[in-house]
Amino acid sequence: MIKNWMRNRNTIEFLGLWEQLNNGSFKQVEFDLFRNESGVNSFVLTPKKWTEETNAIGLISKAGRYGGTYAHKDIAFEFASWISAEFKLYIIKEYQRLKSDENSKLSLNWNLNRILSKINYRIHTGAIKDYLIPKDISKYKRGFTYASEADLLNVALFGMTAKEWRETNKEKQGNIRDDATIEQLIVLSNLESYNAQLIGQDINQSERLTMLNKMAQTQMISLLKNKSVKQLSTESPTGNLLIPKGDAKDE
Repeated sequence: MIKNWMRNRNTIEFLGLWEQLNNGSFKQVEFDLFRNESGVNSFVLTPKKWTEETNAIGLISKAGRYGGTYAHKDIAFEFASWISAEFKLYIIKEYQRLKSDENSKLSLNWNLNRILSKINYRIHTGAIKDYLIPKDISKYKRGFTYASEADLLNVALFGMTAKEWRETNKEKQGNIRDDATIEQLIVLSNLESYNAQLIGQDINQSERLTMLNKMAQTQMISLLKNKSVKQLSTESPTGNLLIPKGDAKDE
């Protein structure tokens, strides 16, 4: 049965590709000869011949009492899928189930960080209300102040305002923060708290932008190197990873 499987051209190509990816000593010329001969009625290939002539490591053939043919699990799965359509279907179903579970966990982690950034935003808006907005100012001007400070954080972290994001992402739903990665949402939560402190210290907006941008860059670099965060996700549900570049003074 193994010999019949190894006569197949698709099998030879699969084995060759696996070796190219995992074996630096794999003999490409000998592999090409086997691939060209495969499919011919007279073509026969055994695991031992394959291993000896191509220096392959994915298949191992042993003689003797405890001998037999052994394979790396990648190759074993391919062989089992060739033998049994039922096994192949189970593999496909299991893969889809695992990816579905992974996406569910990703979505949960992303939503938790999005909620955290919204909670911290209450602290942020509270500082704006207490220190930046005069008590007799109109509702319109209050809204403008809140929006201005929100965009201060957007520029510090994403390098653009909410309006600029909408103009360049017209096909996407939601807003700039809905499109953020988990790493960005973590940094955003920290920026909101930090900006609230800076507002309380009566630091002007231009200086705060510089300080916030430097903090965003430092934390993004740190988080992207953090293995624990990488386990959550390397990208958001919608995909783009933005790292601020340059000095905030250039914005």
